Amino acid sequence: MKVVAYHRTSTTDQHLDRGIAEIKKYCAEHGMNLYKDKVYTDQQTGKNFNRPRYQMLKEEILESGDTLIVTELDRLGRNKKATLEELRFFTDNGIRVMVLELPTTLLPIEDMENSMAKMMLETINNMMIELYASMAQAEMEKKEKRQREGIEAKKARGEWSDYGRPRVMDINDFAKQYQAVERGEKKPFELLRELGMTKATFYRYKGMLKKEVE
Repeated sequence: MKVVAYHRTSTTDQHLDRGIAEIKKYCAEHGMNLYKDKVYTDQQTGKNFNRPRYQMLKEEILESGDTLIVTELDRLGRNKKATLEELRFFTDNGIRVMVLELPTTLLPIEDMENSMAKMMLETINNMMIELYASMAQAEMEKKEKRQREGIEAKKARGEWSDYGRPRVMDINDFAKQYQAVERGEKKPFELLRELGMTKATFYRYKGMLKKEVE
């Protein structure tokens, strides 16, 4: 019987270290020895479960009788339907999942002798998991909505390029600056250097000017 820990973040920030520390602290306080003394991690979106470390744990490491520890349910996944399906997989295969933010998942329900108390705790546990899975998905959808609205607002203000990237500067400002090149007062590389642009960005702007003239 192994105790395996998993943690996911979407970006390479401090949350990864914080999650690892939280799991190790809990295990130390409760006399639990982590498998290979490590926390397996992925730094990918929680929208799906196509993550290398997670799939390795699921397919090659976790076995019946093992325990999987995560800090929060959304560190496992943010898609409610997919997350509940993964949890059912673990249940069906005799793998216990402990979510540190959900106290009911930390109780050894399977060892309880009182069948009524066991049934009640299992019901509460399932309700809490359903609730937290719904909250995780709602947060993901809200974040995606804000991102879409931000992009649309930038496009409406003309601050988003044809290539889907934020503009370094307004195209009209670039046009005014580029007139010095057209008048022969500056070389293209001189203006490029003054504007602090990369060569690719400079010629992208030049291309946009040409389109507007056409």
